[in-house]
Amino acid sequence: MWSIPWRSASSAAKKEGVTSLSEETFQAMMDFSPIFATLVGVPGWDDRLEDISVDGQQSLRARLTDVLARVEESDEDAVARDVIRHQATSIITRIDARLVEHTVSRGLNAPVAGLLRSASQVDFSQRRHLVPHFLDQAGQRLLNTDRRPLRRHVQGGAAYVERFLASPRQEWEGDADLRPAFARYREVLLGLPGRDDEQAGLCWLPDGEENYRKLVRDYTTASYTPAELHQLGLDLIAGLREEYAEIGSRVWGTGDVPEIFRRLRTDLLWANEDDMLVDAVKTVARAEAEAPNWFGRQPLARCEVRFVPEIDRQNAAFAYYEDAALDGSRPGVYFVNPLNATGRSRTVSEVTAFHEAIPGHHFQLSIAAETELSNLRKFAFIDSYIEGWGLYTERLADEMGLYSSDEARLGMLGLDAMRAGRLVVDTGIHALGWSRQQAVDYLSENTVMDHTEISSEVDRYIETPGQALAYMVGRLEIQRVRAEAEEKMGSRFDVKAFHDLVLENGVLPLSTLADLVTDWAGRP
Repeated sequence: MWSIPWRSASSAAKKEGVTSLSEETFQAMMDFSPIFATLVGVPGWDDRLEDISVDGQQSLRARLTDVLARVEESDEDAVARDVIRHQATSIITRIDARLVEHTVSRGLNAPVAGLLRSASQVDFSQRRHLVPHFLDQAGQRLLNTDRRPLRRHVQGGAAYVERFLASPRQEWEGDADLRPAFARYREVLLGLPGRDDEQAGLCWLPDGEENYRKLVRDYTTASYTPAELHQLGLDLIAGLREEYAEIGSRVWGTGDVPEIFRRLRTDLLWANEDDMLVDAVKTVARAEAEAPNWFGRQPLARCEVRFVPEIDRQNAAFAYYEDAALDGSRPGVYFVNPLNATGRSRTVSEVTAFHEAIPGHHFQLSIAAETELSNLRKFAFIDSYIEGWGLYTERLADEMGLYSSDEARLGMLGLDAMRAGRLVVDTGIHALGWSRQQAVDYLSENTVMDHTEISSEVDRYIETPGQALAYMVGRLEIQRVRAEAEEKMGSRFDVKAFHDLVLENGVLPLSTLADLVTDWAGRP
């Protein structure tokens, strides 16, 4: 996410070949996240780390403010202008929220944890000499701020770095002596006072309420207020309890939701780590075989299933997807985290594979990357579209007949409840002033996640404010525009054509996607 030499942010916009505002915006996006550029195989950033100094981020902010001032008069088409506006505003919002000054553990915006997670996945040979400077920048941001991370996150971030320091030298380090810089950063963490769990959210930090409101708009690309999203989550949770009762009656002969939750937490656990991986491989293969009946276009890139690297397991999510490289040098990878496998429910294995791999993120991101669209349209950071599609495919998989049992369908409901619960908990923490324990208690009562998962999830929401809202908001919007198209087109509606339309137009704000579907459905 991220001298000598340090390529300045201002010069990056003037790279040879920048011929459009779309490309200029894309250059700024990659300057904001150079490791992402390497991860997906976009050349030009392999010798870069993000400049997270105050001056560096303000320079990038000024470039994007200039982009916004020119977008209306540009010769870009309407869709491209929508994406340009969103991406420029999004990065400005994240810079203004100063997330690097209080995100140190496992949040998606945590600079050092993100560096360590990515280092073994991409070529670090041209950028490893920049790591000490980057670590010192991260430390300086933490020392010179009026905000503080949670105390528990300070401890977690320090422990993550300590595990790295205690591990054998890794291949990505090469011959560079990087560990003293990591040790310095760890000492900075250990010297921070941290804030209490009772003040977990942005609303307790300077300008926090305004920052959160903008982050909500950024991540959802919708006009919901935090209060509206909170109530939407409560309503969805209530509806899901009825679905639990229906399927639970078939599986166990009981519609009592607390009893169904108890059995899901205790009766259907993994026997060992290897079974988790084997099941994921079989599930992805089954989805791949059925996909041609629901999608006109299949990605060329392969999707592999692997365990999360051991050093990352304590801080990683229980599953995630990494994009394939544009040049075909690396497949898309669905990572499964075996941490505490024997204490986790088997029921969420299938639904997670459908979301992260096929027909979820692997189809979505690979198909976009394989189109002739601009890089901006292929790789825009728009979580409501990306995660909305992933969540949409969890229910689509049921239409496709991919779930192997009612127990697996209960897993589908389990992740639905998690995403509905996120609407309640994320807004509760950051807008309503909930403590960390309030969030833990709510998810314990209304989802089937075990204590380890709930604790990890809540810490993620605290450190990545607003991002967790994107999943359910995006899914509901994709379902809405599909339903409207089906009603308007009647027998002319073709689900393959609908899915191709959604995926072949790249990453879009939800309102832009809705306009495209409305136009498509209205054609004779």
